[in-house]
Amino acid sequence: MIGTLLAKRGIAAAFGALNRHDLEAFMSTWRDDAVFIFPGDIPESGRFEGKSAIAAWFQRYFEQFPEIRYEIEDICVRNCFDFSGNNVLAVQWTLQLKNREGRAGTNSGITVVTVQGGNVITVKDLYFDTGAEFRRDWGVV
Repeated sequence: MIGTLLAKRGIAAAFGALNRHDLEAFMSTWRDDAVFIFPGDIPESGRFEGKSAIAAWFQRYFEQFPEIRYEIEDICVRNCFDFSGNNVLAVQWTLQLKNREGRAGTNSGITVVTVQGGNVITVKDLYFDTGAEFRRDWGVV
């Protein structure tokens, strides 16, 4: 149970850093060889490998969306008895955002986070809407 509490606290802190556009705090627990996978068929979609490539992706994300607000709805933890920092978490969220053109949008999804030794090794985002609204929010018509 303590492992679950620690994992949930870490996830809440990470999403809080996203909401504040605090790239340094957000990236502080990512491993140098981490992988980030973002959905869709836009130029920002794909697989990004390495902490510096991932940080650059999130910097572009913050520039595209000067206003973001993730609300965590639920966090599921694979191993609630983990004390070694090796776990998988699924975070269900809703997102309110405004892009740099001032267009407001909303989306929801799930982020799956794999942690090894207390550090993030893999993150896979699953957005429920990757259609026309998603593309418009990103400035892709």
